[in-house]
Amino acid sequence: MDEPPHDPSETPLQRALRLKKAALEARPKGPGAGKVQRGSAAQPAGASKPWVKR
Repeated sequence: MDEPPHDPSETPLQRALRLKKAALEARPKGPGAGKVQRGSAAQPAGASKPWVKR
């Protein structure tokens, strides 16, 4: 990875955060990227714990 020259007063933590943000911005973004489809993930109430039924 080619890094641009950084500010000498920048702390290692600030540098890491800057690089992380740059990497996230470089990722391809599709339609609805990062969103969970709630409708397809829905379950009836209690379906995940059938032993807790009243």
